[in-house]
Amino acid sequence: MRSFIRTLLAAALLSASIAQAAVQVGGVDFQPELGAQKGMLALNGAGLRTRVGFKVYAMGLYLRAPLTDAAAIIGDKGEKRIRIVLTRDLEAKQFGDALLAGLEKNHEPAELAALKPATDALIGALAAVGEVASGTEIVLDQLANGATRLVVNGQQKGDDIGDVAFYPALLRIWLGVRPADHDLRDALLRQSR
Repeated sequence: MRSFIRTLLAAALLSASIAQAAVQVGGVDFQPELGAQKGMLALNGAGLRTRVGFKVYAMGLYLRAPLTDAAAIIGDKGEKRIRIVLTRDLEAKQFGDALLAGLEKNHEPAELAALKPATDALIGALAAVGEVASGTEIVLDQLANGATRLVVNGQQKGDDIGDVAFYPALLRIWLGVRPADHDLRDALLRQSR
Protein backbone atom coordinates (compact mmCIF):
# COMPACT_ATOMS: atom_id res chain seq x y z
CA MET A 1 0.00 0.00 0.00
CA ARG A 2 2.85 2.40 0.88
CA SER A 3 4.51 1.69 -2.45
CA PHE A 4 1.27 2.48 -4.29
CA ILE A 5 0.88 5.80 -2.41
CA ARG A 6 4.51 6.74 -3.14
CA THR A 7 4.00 5.94 -6.84
CA LEU A 8 0.79 7.98 -6.91
CA LEU A 9 2.49 10.92 -5.18
CA ALA A 10 5.45 10.77 -7.58
CA ALA A 11 3.09 10.75 -10.57
CA ALA A 12 1.20 13.74 -9.16
CA LEU A 13 4.44 15.68 -8.64
CA LEU A 14 5.64 14.81 -12.15
CA SER A 15 2.31 15.94 -13.62
CA ALA A 16 2.51 19.23 -11.70
CA SER A 17 6.05 19.90 -12.94
CA ILE A 18 5.07 19.11 -16.54
CA ALA A 19 2.07 21.44 -16.27
CA GLN A 20 4.41 24.27 -15.17
CA ALA A 21 7.01 23.60 -17.87
CA ALA A 22 7.59 26.10 -20.63
CA VAL A 23 5.82 25.55 -23.94
CA GLN A 24 8.25 25.39 -26.86
CA VAL A 25 7.22 26.66 -30.29
CA GLY A 26 9.71 26.81 -33.15
CA GLY A 27 12.60 26.54 -30.69
CA VAL A 28 11.27 29.41 -28.53
CA ASP A 29 10.24 28.85 -24.91
CA PHE A 30 7.06 30.44 -23.59
CA GLN A 31 6.75 30.38 -19.81
CA PRO A 32 3.35 29.28 -18.45
CA GLU A 33 3.08 32.46 -16.34
CA LEU A 34 4.74 35.84 -16.13
CA GLY A 35 4.38 38.98 -14.06
CA ALA A 36 2.56 42.09 -15.19
CA GLN A 37 1.89 45.49 -13.59
CA LYS A 38 -1.04 44.32 -11.48
CA GLY A 39 -0.52 40.58 -11.14
CA MET A 40 0.24 37.44 -13.11
CA LEU A 41 -0.62 36.60 -16.70
CA ALA A 42 -1.02 33.03 -17.98
CA LEU A 43 -0.06 31.72 -21.39
CA ASN A 44 -3.30 31.39 -23.33
CA GLY A 45 -1.68 29.88 -26.41
CA ALA A 46 1.43 30.00 -28.59
CA GLY A 47 2.13 29.28 -32.23
CA LEU A 48 4.21 30.00 -35.31
CA ARG A 49 3.65 32.66 -37.95
CA THR A 50 4.65 31.29 -41.30
CA ARG A 51 4.66 32.98 -44.67
CA VAL A 52 5.18 31.19 -47.97
CA GLY A 53 6.47 28.16 -46.08
CA PHE A 54 9.04 30.11 -44.01
CA LYS A 55 8.88 30.53 -40.25
CA VAL A 56 8.75 34.25 -39.46
CA TYR A 57 8.16 34.35 -35.71
CA ALA A 58 6.91 32.45 -32.69
CA MET A 59 4.17 34.20 -30.74
CA GLY A 60 2.57 33.74 -27.34
CA LEU A 61 -0.55 35.42 -25.98
CA TYR A 62 -0.78 35.99 -22.22
CA LEU A 63 -4.03 36.84 -20.42
CA ARG A 64 -5.25 37.18 -16.83
CA ALA A 65 -7.36 34.03 -17.30
CA PRO A 66 -7.60 31.53 -20.18
CA LEU A 67 -10.10 32.36 -22.93
CA THR A 68 -10.88 30.59 -26.21
CA ASP A 69 -13.22 33.20 -27.69
CA ALA A 70 -11.46 35.83 -29.83
CA ALA A 71 -14.15 38.47 -29.27
CA ALA A 72 -13.91 38.01 -25.49
CA ILE A 73 -10.12 38.42 -25.61
CA ILE A 74 -10.32 41.50 -27.80
CA GLY A 75 -13.02 43.04 -25.59
CA ASP A 76 -11.30 42.27 -22.28
CA LYS A 77 -10.04 45.49 -20.68
CA GLY A 78 -7.44 43.81 -18.46
CA GLU A 79 -3.71 43.48 -18.86
CA LYS A 80 -2.42 41.33 -21.72
CA ARG A 81 0.87 40.53 -23.38
CA ILE A 82 1.79 39.56 -26.90
CA ARG A 83 5.31 38.11 -26.97
CA ILE A 84 6.89 37.66 -30.38
CA VAL A 85 10.32 36.16 -31.00
CA LEU A 86 11.61 36.44 -34.55
CA THR A 87 12.86 33.26 -36.16
CA ARG A 88 14.47 35.06 -39.11
CA ASP A 89 16.25 38.37 -39.72
CA LEU A 90 14.04 41.29 -40.73
CA GLU A 91 14.11 45.05 -40.93
CA ALA A 92 11.96 46.53 -38.18
CA LYS A 93 10.19 48.44 -40.97
CA GLN A 94 9.16 45.11 -42.57
CA PHE A 95 7.65 44.01 -39.28
CA GLY A 96 5.89 47.38 -38.93
CA ASP A 97 4.56 47.15 -42.48
CA ALA A 98 3.16 43.68 -41.74
CA LEU A 99 1.39 45.05 -38.64
CA LEU A 100 -0.04 47.88 -40.71
CA ALA A 101 -1.28 45.42 -43.37
CA GLY A 102 -2.94 43.34 -40.64
CA LEU A 103 -4.68 46.42 -39.25
CA GLU A 104 -5.90 47.36 -42.74
CA LYS A 105 -7.31 43.85 -43.34
CA ASN A 106 -9.35 43.93 -40.11
CA HIS A 107 -10.62 47.52 -39.91
CA GLU A 108 -12.76 49.87 -41.96
CA PRO A 109 -11.17 53.08 -43.33
CA ALA A 110 -12.88 55.26 -40.69
CA GLU A 111 -11.54 53.01 -37.90
CA LEU A 112 -8.05 53.16 -39.39
CA ALA A 113 -8.23 56.95 -39.56
CA ALA A 114 -9.15 57.11 -35.86
CA LEU A 115 -6.24 54.79 -35.03
CA LYS A 116 -3.71 56.67 -37.19
CA PRO A 117 -1.95 58.63 -34.40
CA ALA A 118 -1.48 55.46 -32.34
CA THR A 119 -0.46 53.45 -35.41
CA ASP A 120 2.07 56.11 -36.46
CA ALA A 121 3.55 56.11 -32.93
CA LEU A 122 4.03 52.32 -32.95
CA ILE A 123 5.37 52.16 -36.50
CA GLY A 124 7.76 55.04 -35.74
CA ALA A 125 9.05 53.34 -32.58
CA LEU A 126 9.58 50.11 -34.52
CA ALA A 127 11.33 51.86 -37.42
CA ALA A 128 13.76 53.48 -34.97
CA VAL A 129 14.90 49.99 -33.90
CA GLY A 130 16.41 49.33 -37.34
CA GLU A 131 17.31 45.73 -38.12
CA VAL A 132 15.84 42.99 -35.96
CA ALA A 133 17.79 39.77 -36.05
CA SER A 134 16.49 36.27 -35.51
CA GLY A 135 15.95 35.85 -31.77
CA THR A 136 14.80 39.44 -31.23
CA GLU A 137 11.97 39.62 -28.70
CA ILE A 138 9.13 42.06 -29.36
CA VAL A 139 6.60 42.52 -26.56
CA LEU A 140 3.34 44.41 -26.90
CA ASP A 141 1.65 44.97 -23.55
CA GLN A 142 -1.81 46.23 -22.77
CA LEU A 143 -1.27 48.00 -19.47
CA ALA A 144 -3.76 48.21 -16.62
CA ASN A 145 -4.84 51.68 -17.84
CA GLY A 146 -5.49 50.38 -21.37
CA ALA A 147 -2.37 51.94 -22.90
CA THR A 148 -0.08 49.99 -25.25
CA ARG A 149 3.64 49.58 -24.52
CA LEU A 150 6.28 48.35 -26.95
CA VAL A 151 9.36 46.60 -25.53
CA VAL A 152 12.14 45.24 -27.76
CA ASN A 153 14.75 42.96 -26.16
CA GLY A 154 13.77 44.18 -22.70
CA GLN A 155 13.90 47.90 -23.49
CA GLN A 156 10.84 50.11 -23.89
CA LYS A 157 10.71 51.78 -27.29
CA GLY A 158 8.76 55.02 -27.66
CA ASP A 159 6.20 56.33 -25.20
CA ASP A 160 3.18 54.38 -24.01
CA ILE A 161 0.35 54.78 -26.53
CA GLY A 162 -2.67 56.04 -24.61
CA ASP A 163 -5.44 55.23 -27.11
CA VAL A 164 -7.42 52.45 -25.38
CA ALA A 165 -8.84 51.34 -28.75
CA PHE A 166 -5.38 50.56 -30.11
CA TYR A 167 -4.51 47.29 -28.34
CA PRO A 168 -7.82 45.64 -29.31
CA ALA A 169 -7.08 46.75 -32.87
CA LEU A 170 -3.65 45.10 -32.70
CA LEU A 171 -5.20 41.87 -31.40
CA ARG A 172 -7.43 41.76 -34.49
CA ILE A 173 -4.28 41.32 -36.62
CA TRP A 174 -4.00 37.80 -35.20
CA LEU A 175 -7.49 37.11 -33.82
CA GLY A 176 -9.74 39.08 -36.20
CA VAL A 177 -11.96 37.81 -39.00
CA ARG A 178 -9.00 38.04 -41.42
CA PRO A 179 -6.08 36.92 -39.25
CA ALA A 180 -2.48 37.06 -40.40
CA ASP A 181 -2.33 33.26 -40.09
CA HIS A 182 -5.30 30.97 -39.36
CA ASP A 183 -3.17 28.24 -37.76
CA LEU A 184 -1.50 30.81 -35.50
CA ARG A 185 -4.92 32.19 -34.56
CA ASP A 186 -6.10 28.73 -33.55
CA ALA A 187 -2.90 28.11 -31.56
CA LEU A 188 -3.32 31.40 -29.68
CA LEU A 189 -6.90 30.41 -28.86
CA ARG A 190 -5.81 26.82 -28.02
CA GLN A 191 -8.00 25.40 -30.76
CA SER A 192 -7.05 22.84 -33.35
CA ARG A 193 -8.06 23.08 -36.98
